Amino acid sequence: MRALIVRSAGPGLTVQDLGRENHLGSGLSRGGAMDRLALYEGAALLRQKPGLAALEMAGFGGVFEASADMRIALTGAPMRAEIDGRAIAWAASHLLPEGARLSIGPAMQGSYGYLHVGGGFDTPFCLGSRSAHLAGGIGATVEAGDALSVADDPDPAIVGFGIDAAPRFEGGTIRVLGGPQTRLFAPAEQARFVAETFRRDARGNRMGARFLPRGAPFTSEAGLSVLSEMVVPGDIQITGDGTPFVLMAECQTTGGYPRIGTVLQADLPRVAQARPGDVLRFEFVDPDRAQTIEAAACKDWQAQRLRRLIRLPEEIPDLLSYQLISGVTAGDDLDRVV
Repeated sequence: MRALIVRSAGPGLTVQDLGRENHLGSGLSRGGAMDRLALYEGAALLRQKPGLAALEMAGFGGVFEASADMRIALTGAPMRAEIDGRAIAWAASHLLPEGARLSIGPAMQGSYGYLHVGGGFDTPFCLGSRSAHLAGGIGATVEAGDALSVADDPDPAIVGFGIDAAPRFEGGTIRVLGGPQTRLFAPAEQARFVAETFRRDARGNRMGARFLPRGAPFTSEAGLSVLSEMVVPGDIQITGDGTPFVLMAECQTTGGYPRIGTVLQADLPRVAQARPGDVLRFEFVDPDRAQTIEAAACKDWQAQRLRRLIRLPEEIPDLLSYQLISGVTAGDDLDRVV
């Protein structure tokens, strides 16, 4: 069996894919990777489908050993990574030889990093996904001593590529679509919501993230008397203390707090990667613009641009303009170079 052996594990280490669709009626939210874009980046680096399972690392990685030669890719929040003590590039694909140890340290930016393997992790399949859904009681965290089965890799020779990851690790502007409950907030409150800056609170997990306003708490005309109804990842609930809470991958399926809007799926990775203290702002967009943004993001996610970590001579159009030999001062020196 091809496996990635876990020698040490950071907290919150789980296997995740794109999650489970169509189970809201049974009380199970989608789950899956917090930063779905990272799965598309990993798929591009290894030239495989984005639905394959990867290892999600919440702030810290661990030490992993390969039971056989395997390809890996690293995406999401940049973390310090080494293979047998040799530093390797993030947002790139590499060969992890049999017996070699991959060490992944703390995140330098963002919150969630991802370790992909060629062929994907072949862990237990439940309700159409390999994702651990801890809030739903499916799967568990990955612990030291675990051996994660790895599926056969159809393209074992394709490594050495990098990708220019989309910027999403330092807060920024989050685009929001209004919904049926937006009207429960007075126009003045809506205007203040988009004019305000918010700081990511330390309180949060795979179910949701809390954002603290710089100014006064927010209130709705309905108070807390809204009937409980279906909610989805991206919904922004204004909780009892007047602070926005953005629902994330493992959110509940129903909720009774008033929702001022819903974060576009294109911007959820930016919310997921926000660290405590990061500053964000919200911006309402109309349905037509939201549809355009989502369509463009979907196209971009599926058309990742790769570059070789080491350029091949035949791929350099202006090769002759480079000074390939320098410092040669005499014929004897040239003889030694040749």
